[in-house]
Amino acid sequence: MMNRIKRLLQVPETHYTAREIFRWLWIAWRGNRKQAVLNALIGLLGVGVSLAAVGAVQHAIDVASHVIDGSIYVAVSVMGALILCDFALNIASVWVRNLLGIKAQNRMQQRMLDRILRSEWHGKERHHSGDVLNRLEFDVANVVNFLTETIPSSISTLAMFLGAFLYLMSMDWRLAILIVVMIPLFILISKVYVRQMRRLTREVRDSDSKVQSVLQETIQHRMLIKTLESDEMIVGRLEGTQRELRSRVVRRTKFSVFSNLVLNFGFAFGYLVAFTWAAIRMSLHSLTFGGMTAFLQLVNKIQSPARQLTKLVPAFVSVFTAAERLMELEEDPLEVQGEPIELDGPCGIRLRHVDYRYHDGDREILKDLSFDFYPGSCTAILGETGAGKTTLVRMLLALLKPKKGSVEIYNGQEHMELTPLMRTNFVYVPQGNTLLSGTIRENLLLGKVDATEEEMVAVLEKSCADFVFHLPLGLDTPCSELGGGLSEGQAQRIAIARSLLRDRSVMIFDEATSALDPQTERQLLQNILSRHDRTVIFITHRPAVVDYCDQTLTIEKIQ
Repeated sequence: MMNRIKRLLQVPETHYTAREIFRWLWIAWRGNRKQAVLNALIGLLGVGVSLAAVGAVQHAIDVASHVIDGSIYVAVSVMGALILCDFALNIASVWVRNLLGIKAQNRMQQRMLDRILRSEWHGKERHHSGDVLNRLEFDVANVVNFLTETIPSSISTLAMFLGAFLYLMSMDWRLAILIVVMIPLFILISKVYVRQMRRLTREVRDSDSKVQSVLQETIQHRMLIKTLESDEMIVGRLEGTQRELRSRVVRRTKFSVFSNLVLNFGFAFGYLVAFTWAAIRMSLHSLTFGGMTAFLQLVNKIQSPARQLTKLVPAFVSVFTAAERLMELEEDPLEVQGEPIELDGPCGIRLRHVDYRYHDGDREILKDLSFDFYPGSCTAILGETGAGKTTLVRMLLALLKPKKGSVEIYNGQEHMELTPLMRTNFVYVPQGNTLLSGTIRENLLLGKVDATEEEMVAVLEKSCADFVFHLPLGLDTPCSELGGGLSEGQAQRIAIARSLLRDRSVMIFDEATSALDPQTERQLLQNILSRHDRTVIFITHRPAVVDYCDQTLTIEKIQ
């Protein structure tokens, strides 16, 4: 029967098993226990206050109607004290949620980002950067809220359900059993509901990521889009992506509305049965007016937690989807972890019969490549576009591993196979504008976090970036994203200064002087190469750079 319902609703198989997701959530919960425990304690205290309030209301009504003896003023005072307690617990809950919740979310974002940065890199990102940002923002918030708020509140909700049920049992066991008899039916249908809702929620989240990806790329490349006059096409692409998101939201909403309608009908029917039962007993004088009031309050306190527990099903669906999307970001294996291994310089890099092909590629990029970047040398790597120069650089930086052959790093005393732990021996200046938003000083400190003012001045002069000293704010001159506010040539020279500040044995420059005029380029090369105490590698097409090199490596494109 269950399999037939699954086929009817087209319930799919999921990427991860429930056990794998629960294990991941358990590990994620370890760092958020303090907030979860505080929320659970506040919730349980709230349950105690709420059930005590039911008894207090019943007592006050029975005293007022002279069913029992007592002081109405004392009874009302007890009710007021319980109301104040409820206010205090609500305030405490808000403070815990606001003070600890953002810390928990920030902590998990840091952990996820650290995991991404330390994972292996395969040359082609599996997820768009906008999609990754969407997951780090919304899915992390979803998981943290579930672990620190939803689960603790579910504990107090379950306690409320059990407490109200036992209280009602003490008053009328038949009605108590009748009220909860529908719950096994909810459990029976919840499994199918969860699987279908997971599929619909995953579709919505993926579409939301696509929308954010389009927005991010459009803002990032706004100047290009304006010059190509492609405004309408880009807005049309956004509309198409948003239309897909809207249609998926509509499908999920229809399914959710139908499911809630069925559940709410069951709860409404149960409440009518309870009201009728209490009215009959009161007409037969077997139940006081205060008793009937307490009776209906307890029925509500059974049904309200039951409603909340049914809402837990969509919460589980949502957090399972969020956990799956975050688990996918952790699928790439970690690089070799450990203390960096720094060799005494200058160091050389030796390639022996290296082959490389990308996972999804249909041709070999590098084939039987052997070369020695000997210590203290200056080498120009030449080759047409697509020949494999960028792939070679990634291999030298231990971002890629050769499919065959080996890459070694060595000096006069030792040599060893190149691994990510040896990346500390390298400085890399990539192609294009690589400055981050912030001041020039903050960009330079990425090369050396404890650099002094004198060291920064020295590397700026060596990289022909002394124009910085003539800016009104000097080192504290702000740059926008991708070095906005500076010319391409100025941004390149600051990036080179940053690499010189890092001061490592092997320096790799990928078209790093492409935006410089010939005179500045010659002066920069003289400054960098004058001491011959570094192994320098240029990927370049510029003859002026080749003239300063001791050797060249020409890579032929493999057909």
